[in-house]
Amino acid sequence: MTTFPHDAYLRFWGVRGSYPAPFASHLKVGGNTSCVEIYAGGHLLICDGGTGIIPLGSLLMGQTQIRELSILLTHYHWDHISGLPFFVPAFVPGWKVNFFGPGNTPEEIEKRISGQMQSPYFPVEVETWLASIQYLQMDKGKLTLGPFSITHFNVHHPGTTYGYRIEVAGKTIVYVSDNELSFIDQNIRARAAEMDTQELQLIEAMQAEERDSALQYLHQADIFIHDAQYTTADYEKKRGWGHSCYIDTVNFAADAGVKDLYLFHVDPNYPDLKIEDLHGDSLRIIAQRQSPMRCHIAREGSIIPLV
Repeated sequence: MTTFPHDAYLRFWGVRGSYPAPFASHLKVGGNTSCVEIYAGGHLLICDGGTGIIPLGSLLMGQTQIRELSILLTHYHWDHISGLPFFVPAFVPGWKVNFFGPGNTPEEIEKRISGQMQSPYFPVEVETWLASIQYLQMDKGKLTLGPFSITHFNVHHPGTTYGYRIEVAGKTIVYVSDNELSFIDQNIRARAAEMDTQELQLIEAMQAEERDSALQYLHQADIFIHDAQYTTADYEKKRGWGHSCYIDTVNFAADAGVKDLYLFHVDPNYPDLKIEDLHGDSLRIIAQRQSPMRCHIAREGSIIPLV
């Protein structure tokens, strides 16, 4: 397979949440943590720098077509940045690597990325990167990188975490790696007894308004990549941890009229067979709803042509 198999495409390099899972029972879906490559018109955009970015970096060193790329980070938890210390292009003169992620200034973004590459956590610091490194800011809420038009929005996950709406090659891709869709629901249920009727109505109205706002980010999305980390049983044990039950993800995407949903950031404890079962149940829910949405497992190495 060539380095760039289509004029415009999306490719999954890491699909697991929380930590790498390089187990024989996990390899059909994949064991690396979050990393998605989007290529169009000679430009390369990477979503998150989990362990999946390591083989991507090695592949890029075998081509001469491009020497500049941009990396969008949703947040700075280790499973989303732990591949950066091993991303070969960053260590090679002549390459240019642009970063964007949560942070009020470029200096703040740099500080958060460099933190994991300082003693005693790692022996090689970002100062050893020989590529030209640039930390970006959005201009009036939008970032334009070659053919990519990018906006970000906040999602429910511990710390500041972004989701991204990416428009390229006539397609809209929404990437939300870590997000707890039922975060407000569970807080309302937990505190309902403490509120009078008026307070409860106000909170529920705010909840509906936030849901409508979130659905707007998905408006006419062709591809929706979203956190589907937990089963129903596991989600009940881990409410508030910042991840979604796959059922919530499927229903939310169907409500938004998404064309293709990719179940992403799956629990590293789940073997391939369990994820296949979750996918089968997702298809059942979609059929029951009579939704035209297509649903897929995000599989490491799979390629989605955009044209």
